[in-house]
Amino acid sequence: MKPQPITRAPEDALSRKAIKPVICYPVDTLPRPDLTAYRALRNDLEFVERVIVPARDAACWQVPAGHFCRILCADGAQVGDLNLFNANNLEERLFTGKTRALNGTHVGLGDQLFSNMPYLRPIATITHDTLDWYGFDEFGGSVHDVIGTRCDPYTHNLLSNGGQYHHCCHSNLTRAFAAQTGKSPQEAGTYIHDVLNVFMCTGFTRDTGQYFMKASPVRPGDYLEFFAEIDLLGCMSACPGGDCSSEHSSDAVACYPLVVEIYKPSRPPEGWSAPKLNGYDGTHGL
Repeated sequence: MKPQPITRAPEDALSRKAIKPVICYPVDTLPRPDLTAYRALRNDLEFVERVIVPARDAACWQVPAGHFCRILCADGAQVGDLNLFNANNLEERLFTGKTRALNGTHVGLGDQLFSNMPYLRPIATITHDTLDWYGFDEFGGSVHDVIGTRCDPYTHNLLSNGGQYHHCCHSNLTRAFAAQTGKSPQEAGTYIHDVLNVFMCTGFTRDTGQYFMKASPVRPGDYLEFFAEIDLLGCMSACPGGDCSSEHSSDAVACYPLVVEIYKPSRPPEGWSAPKLNGYDGTHGL
């Protein structure tokens, strides 16, 4: 329970609260993808590969630049915690903080996923989302968030007075990434980053501002699809919280595998070229 305020409100408190907000990052000048060009290719795709992400575990796969990747709900409501890396430079990876600042708390059709600094460029473009009908519900919840960090053994240890739990998403991702790259678990864990919570329904409570989750609306057959702007290494955990309707990590709730499919279009999108590295000169005023 958070403590109640101990500071007396100023006389002009209401007028201060009534000040209209200003968007931190106006995106009018941000280059936006021509979604029509991407979607024009979706009816002529060549199937390349299918990867099964086991329930309560994780798996890795590669998506060449110019290919589509679909994450599918196959057997039952299930959320997935997704990491993305530049397949040719693992130091470049998904940066959910800047993705959130430029797109909003939840991503969907037409949004782009950005990589970390100093690279800071779009690495994937969302081209299809069968949950786009959900929008925001009366609680402020929506799907595919870039606000949650991932369930992890360190927070579990902190909140359970020393408990050890190894099948949370951070550990799942670490094991899969270590197996893919040959890195030790200790080194692999340093590469695991804040996730795109695929299919997860989340928001912030209006009274306390706490991060909440609720039952995912995902149904078997639903999928989120993105276009790889660069060569990508994907790594995803099928969260031990299942549809996250009750517990964030659990050995008891129903969990299901997730399916990843890779497709090759017959040609690149019209006018498409892989995004260049960020153009900032890196001198920082020195």
